[in-house]
Amino acid sequence: MASRAISDLHPQLQPLAETFLRRCRDHGVDPLIVCTWRSAAEQDALYQQGRDKPGLIVTYARPGESAHNAMLYGSPAARAFDVVPLVGGKPVCDADHPHWQTMGRIALGLGLYWHGQLDAPYREFPHFQLSLEP
Repeated sequence: MASRAISDLHPQLQPLAETFLRRCRDHGVDPLIVCTWRSAAEQDALYQQGRDKPGLIVTYARPGESAHNAMLYGSPAARAFDVVPLVGGKPVCDADHPHWQTMGRIALGLGLYWHGQLDAPYREFPHFQLSLEP
């Protein structure tokens, strides 16, 4: 199972993620981290979805290509986290909901890359990343 632990993020991303979560709450958004680090096997399972397995395509990154797969000295050090806003305890999937733009502005203000931006190569609203470099 993919990690949701901030401690599994790259050391440079950990304080940014904590600040991001705090600022989201300060702006009335209830954020839920759904993924920090994931293994190559978990990445492969996601990559196969919509290709060799049923379902919609949810990633274009093969194992080792995702910022979620990053390691540092043999330990998880994901360079990205996925987060969704909750409203009434339920995840918001509607990309037009204003919470997404609020979270995007907060992330950009912290110097993070948000894959929900119009210029993102593949739009993934929940994906926030330390940088575009792997």
